[in-house]
Amino acid sequence: MRYTAKISLLTLGFLLLHLQSFAQCAMCRATIETNVSNGDTSIGAGLNLGIMYLLVMPYLIAAVIGFFWYRNSKKRKAKFTFQGEKF
Repeated sequence: MRYTAKISLLTLGFLLLHLQSFAQCAMCRATIETNVSNGDTSIGAGLNLGIMYLLVMPYLIAAVIGFFWYRNSKKRKAKFTFQGEKF
């Protein structure tokens, strides 16, 4: 498969996923507007906490994987060092 075809398919996939995210945001907004108009503001705080949780998780997972990768590479590098000389 050519490079441009791969990029085109990837871009199309991201656009399709992006359209689905708009639908969810409209549903959340409608729920919050209904609850706020009825005087209940606690649902908004819970929704904001959920959004922050979803935002932080991918970065946290990447950081943990990066930490273990770094630690493993340091151990592997120390294993090949013998009396100050690298092999």
